[in-house]
Amino acid sequence: MLDKIVIANRGEIALRILRACRELGIKTVAVHSTADQSLKHVLLADETVCIGPPQSKDSYLNMPAIISAAEVTDSVGIHPGYGFLSENADFAERVEQSGFVFIGPRSETIRLMGDKVSAIRTMKEHGVPCVPGSDGPLVDDTDESFRLARDIGYPVIIKASGGGGGRGMRVVHTEATLLNAINVAKAEAQAAFGNDMVYMEKYLEKPRHIEFQVIGDSYGNVVSLGERDCSLQRRRQKIIEEAPAPGITEKQRREMTERVCAACTAVGYRSAGTLEFLYEDGQFFFIEMNTRVQVEHPVTELVTGLDIVKLQLQIASGEPLPFKQDDVKIRGHAIECRINAEDPKTFAPSPGPVKLWHPPGGPGVRVDSHIYSGYTVPPFYDSLIAKILSYGENRETALVRMRNALSEMVIEGIKTNTPLHQEIFNHAAFRQGGLDIHYLERRLGLK
Repeated sequence: MLDKIVIANRGEIALRILRACRELGIKTVAVHSTADQSLKHVLLADETVCIGPPQSKDSYLNMPAIISAAEVTDSVGIHPGYGFLSENADFAERVEQSGFVFIGPRSETIRLMGDKVSAIRTMKEHGVPCVPGSDGPLVDDTDESFRLARDIGYPVIIKASGGGGGRGMRVVHTEATLLNAINVAKAEAQAAFGNDMVYMEKYLEKPRHIEFQVIGDSYGNVVSLGERDCSLQRRRQKIIEEAPAPGITEKQRREMTERVCAACTAVGYRSAGTLEFLYEDGQFFFIEMNTRVQVEHPVTELVTGLDIVKLQLQIASGEPLPFKQDDVKIRGHAIECRINAEDPKTFAPSPGPVKLWHPPGGPGVRVDSHIYSGYTVPPFYDSLIAKILSYGENRETALVRMRNALSEMVIEGIKTNTPLHQEIFNHAAFRQGGLDIHYLERRLGLK
């Protein structure tokens, strides 16, 4: 087992990693910015190293500072969590070349699957269904772009090859707006990701967002831990996730499990990862792979009884997966609500001191959060402050438990999106399940 690792992240995921390390007897080093000295995991870690000022580019994205922290503390591994450098192939490579264990996929795998164009090409080669598209980056050829769009059929969507989060994306309904959409998407992609490569896909009108969690070891073993429905989104940012996905049959789950595992085995996938699909009219279409642990991994943990972060650490230590695909059983239903420090109506960030924090509890309720009464939410980072999860023997029970949990939770001093979650859980359409990815924006009048 790894002796000591650097937790190269902040917030709730950093605390989640620290807890897993404690269970496994691994010592922890918390790296932090000057704005994060009072984070819960920083207060609990065995050692701490300040790596820079508040701005992410000078701290949590500072590769030399993080690797130096591993060196001065005699750590043997680095866990990147999610966000920041977690899917940066160059960082993973530098960690490996510096003699440390990168707790995640190999750098070459991140590079292959992190680029959406090469990921789609790889999935097609191994029989995973993909959205009809350009089968590669768009070239500077106006006639070719028009031809592609006509062959695919309008509407189409232009997507950045090297990024996500809704940036570098443009939906095109007519030929008259195609070239402008391509140019705008390329400019956004260059500004956000330093890579202006874009590609074209068929734009599905009312798809659901369903993703499959996989985990693999260093010995060619890959298993799927089932699927999650992440269709409740605002501006392509997930708000509510659940597992299993409503309406997915056991036959569909079994078929997709075989396909995603075969593809991941073929590329030698190691550690936790997620294959994301759009689902419409009974068909799955691969769109991208996240080569890291996901924000919503706890819903899968609740329905499988497995600890995904501990598995990451064990795999990074050289251990094989302790189970096979037939051993994975999906039991019950789990739902996750992301609680953000933001105005529930305008969605403007709401940093500041937390005067009172009373997390919910009771049967089937789990809370992943780094905040506490007296903690100050800084203005420099993502506004996620807590993940509230409910679990029940069926979806109806999980829904009731979540409504109870949201009503019990108390956060004073800052605004949060809790009222939005409470409103959603009162929607008859949400209680029925199976909503498409545009539902919430239509309901909020954002589209």
